[in-house]
Amino acid sequence: MTDQAEQASAGGPAAPEIPGKPTSASRTTLSHIMTHSDTNLLGTVHGGVIMKLVDDAAGAVAGRHSGGPAVTASMDEMAFLEPVRVGDLVHVKAQVNWTGRTSMEVGVRVLAERWNESAPPTQVGSAYLVFAAVDADGKPRRVPPVLPETERDKRRWQEAQIRRTHRLARRRAIMELRERRAAEGIED
Repeated sequence: MTDQAEQASAGGPAAPEIPGKPTSASRTTLSHIMTHSDTNLLGTVHGGVIMKLVDDAAGAVAGRHSGGPAVTASMDEMAFLEPVRVGDLVHVKAQVNWTGRTSMEVGVRVLAERWNESAPPTQVGSAYLVFAAVDADGKPRRVPPVLPETERDKRRWQEAQIRRTHRLARRRAIMELRERRAAEGIED
């Protein structure tokens, strides 16, 4: 059943269909040279710096795909695979993997290469973020469906569905636990 059919069957107004957008329409790469101001106490680039670059690239993709403002709703997973060092040229590649009615999952790959070498970049991280499209009042707004173009895009869409299912099940299980604890008089 489509979102439109669900709304109509629920007695709500049927929203007009929004044309889909191919994955490539919003895909982007953000590149940044890491400097001493980006380092942690160990002398490598601070994870928070990488996370900000990830959020920036993912936000640009979400805004581009949705045609307006989008806010970070959650970061499902951030994996740091290799350290990033001062002088590394970091490339943050992002794309919309999946869309719901008002939300989008953006997948991000982080690659690093020495700025003065011609060796291929190494993957140093990855992340999955969920963004919600919002209007001028901060209220959720509809997003166009993403149209996977390649077999890789289709795989990413399917994996995003699995992550969404797990995210919703985890949230439901936590809420049920909290309700049981409250019913038992246990205060947190």
